[in-house]
Amino acid sequence: MIWAFVFALLGACSWAEGTNAGLKGRVTQKGLEYGQQFGLEVVKSLLKKEHVPDLNGSYNIPLIGDVGYSVSRIQIQELQLNESVTSFSEGTGVRLVVSNARIHLSGVWRVKVLFVPDSGTFDLSVSDLSLSTELGVSRDDGGRPQVWSANCRSSVGRLDVKFHNGASWLYNLFTGALQAPLRYEVNRQLCPELGKGISNLERVLKTMQVSAQIDPFAAIDYSLVNKPVIAREHGDIDLKGEFYGVGKHTESPFSPTPFLLPDEGDHMLLLGLSEFSANSAAFVYFTAGALRKNFRDDMIPKRSPIRLNTGSMGLFLPELKKLYPNMPMELHLSARKQPLLTCLPDSLALALFGAAEAFVVLPNATLASAFLLDLDASLAGQLQLDSAKVGGSVALTNFSMSVVRSHVGSVQVKTLETLLKLALRMVALPMVNKKLKEGFPLPSVYNLSLVNPHVKINQVGISHGLVVTSVCTGNPQALGQGHLFRWVGGGASLTVIPGAT
Repeated sequence: MIWAFVFALLGACSWAEGTNAGLKGRVTQKGLEYGQQFGLEVVKSLLKKEHVPDLNGSYNIPLIGDVGYSVSRIQIQELQLNESVTSFSEGTGVRLVVSNARIHLSGVWRVKVLFVPDSGTFDLSVSDLSLSTELGVSRDDGGRPQVWSANCRSSVGRLDVKFHNGASWLYNLFTGALQAPLRYEVNRQLCPELGKGISNLERVLKTMQVSAQIDPFAAIDYSLVNKPVIAREHGDIDLKGEFYGVGKHTESPFSPTPFLLPDEGDHMLLLGLSEFSANSAAFVYFTAGALRKNFRDDMIPKRSPIRLNTGSMGLFLPELKKLYPNMPMELHLSARKQPLLTCLPDSLALALFGAAEAFVVLPNATLASAFLLDLDASLAGQLQLDSAKVGGSVALTNFSMSVVRSHVGSVQVKTLETLLKLALRMVALPMVNKKLKEGFPLPSVYNLSLVNPHVKINQVGISHGLVVTSVCTGNPQALGQGHLFRWVGGGASLTVIPGAT
């Protein structure tokens, strides 16, 4: 039961050194405190659905003698954990201290007095309950997190019980005699039950997937690359963050470079994305042949000044119009090298290296190669973030083309290049930016959201980064005030800071 609360805080527990990571994350003490508030609300709802293990024993009542009892179907009706503190346990994991807690339970009782059985229901209130424990974290050889329970201590101050049905009127006269044995049984089982919950969690983590297929071409490896080490004021997590091909794990030509998350204790959560992760994804799609597209004239926007037919293209290749008068064409675009993403101060830079081969569609539907061009383009991008989606915009910063071969005479390169730039700026990029403006939905976890986020791309230390600032909100009872969320990195970096809503 209580292990569920610890599990809710598991994400706060890793700072690693050694193998360079493609993805980094940090939870500060403020983030841990938020996780505690939010996690308690989750835990309360979970605990009410679980049953406490049965209690069995015997006790002696004056004038009556030994009474054997069995308490079963115990369910938590109310849980108050108002005085609880979580903190990082340096070198171990997370420490949880609960004091003055109250629990109201109900269940079924059975007793046997002088060989006469009796049964009914009961209400049990436990107050002044205290518990302290540590959740240790580590990493196994497969990059999965490991957890264990350590240094658990508990105590039960007061226990009140009221019986219903059966001869409850009689047993209620002797509830004072029940307090000590029941309090002992409850206290005796708290830490072992917590340990069982952590052991169950550990068994689940052993089967945890550390990679996921994104689409038919690519999957991502998000395994831990180092053993977790917990600092006093924060916990960092280092993930591999490498994309690889489905069915064929080809080594990427890129290697993650070291980058550090900034030491900003006022923030709640910091996430880092390296250029390595983005470029390993580009490498996968390039090697899989996914970065190619064939176009016909009916796929070109009507407002485009260039049409895919020999009449339009003949303006730049006079021989084309003579050899193939008034015939449709196809344009096959592909990447001749993988795209490269670079994070610069205030913007993202994307370099594209493409090839465009034009074909004439003959009357028998076969294709005749007309010419092959190399196309190089540089784009500058901005990110936009709100509470529900992420979007952005792109702009063309450079474009050039060169002729690789032509079967239809000379190509007027400069004229064609100028018109292609115009088509990109007036047709293609507006279509892309319209889609980016609409944005892509952000995943929602327990209705958490960002409020008035602000995006800024800058340089973080020796590595490049993306910074996003916003207020993070969720359950008002669990959250209280705004908190910080930041994404930083050797390719990107993201942060949430308190601000006006």
